[in-house]
Amino acid sequence: MSDVEHQNRLAWDAYGRHHLERGTPLPEVDRITWGPAADGPGDAVLGEVRGLRVLDIGCGPGRHAAHLARTRGARVDGVDASPGQIERARARYPDVPGLRLLHADAVEHLAASAPYDVIYSLSTFHFLDPRRLLPALAAGLAPGGRLCFTVLHTNSAGHGPASTVAPRPETLRPAGGRDLTVHMWVLTPETWEELLVRYGLRVRDVTVLDTPESDNHASYRFFQAHRPARITARPRRARPPVAHAAVGVGAVLLGPRGLLLGRHRLGTRELPGGTVEPGESLREAVVRELREETGLLADPDDVRLLGMFLDRVGDVVRVTFGALVTRWRGEPADQPGESIGDWRWWPLDALPPDLFECSARILTAWRPGLPIDHTPAHFTPLTDPPAQPAAYPAP
Repeated sequence: MSDVEHQNRLAWDAYGRHHLERGTPLPEVDRITWGPAADGPGDAVLGEVRGLRVLDIGCGPGRHAAHLARTRGARVDGVDASPGQIERARARYPDVPGLRLLHADAVEHLAASAPYDVIYSLSTFHFLDPRRLLPALAAGLAPGGRLCFTVLHTNSAGHGPASTVAPRPETLRPAGGRDLTVHMWVLTPETWEELLVRYGLRVRDVTVLDTPESDNHASYRFFQAHRPARITARPRRARPPVAHAAVGVGAVLLGPRGLLLGRHRLGTRELPGGTVEPGESLREAVVRELREETGLLADPDDVRLLGMFLDRVGDVVRVTFGALVTRWRGEPADQPGESIGDWRWWPLDALPPDLFECSARILTAWRPGLPIDHTPAHFTPLTDPPAQPAAYPAP
């Protein structure tokens, strides 16, 4: 727990003891009111909770937890880090069936408890560091479990949310008591959702909850989320990674007249090939590049991957996959707009000089006995090359 969260705990304990000593009356609730107005979402958003394990994080005086236990038949644990608030709750609800009131840090409680079917919180999450809370929530929810919570979006003075995950000071003003300073993580809905997704949760809906008073700018956001019932895979973030690698393919075609090589406009002799485009497989990339550069047609099923070369050009990691094309249709010809042309068949015992280094590596991986020198690169074989060539044009 951070120093900021510890200060929040002390402030809320002072708040709870103030109301405990003052005997502040609180009416019973007949529904959960998620925001500052009574017309917001009620209990229905939690779904059917009868017999389910439910956790109320930051239960305060325990009214909503007691309501769900008494009227909805849920087995509710109300957890609060403030001993003053828990003392208030226990004094008011000493023997409600299905209700437990626990003085504990929410994260520590989740780590020690069995998973819950439903977890909810009314305006408490923003007092806890989400980078500490949300991993515990994701682990503390049963697969398929539901999560509902409200967080501050704009305070009464109109100070709105931030996209930086950092706390800011806010003031509590208990009736008849002195002001208390707390620190809150007031984040944009997009930032909350990014954090939830990062820790394995999925957002179903976000509802705006504004104060009804025209001179009060306070606004909240009500999140409905869940833990997927199945184990899921996800990207690290919505933004694409910083580009630092290039992936390409090179194709070996050996026919009755020899090996197919073209001349690049920069002078090197090369196998047909090029860069793998987004969304295509390696075999599809080989077929596309072969068609675009030479006009030859092939099927992905007739492409056999040989292996992967890994080297570095400046700050870019270059990944090159070698492939053997076993069948194709047509005759090679220069194609408009392509950087490689002058396609010719070369006998294996009379290959030209000035091979492009990636092509040279592919050829020596395919036929280790070829007299070709090239710069080294890390090679990982994918299949065993055939002992004898089976590469002839289809009729």
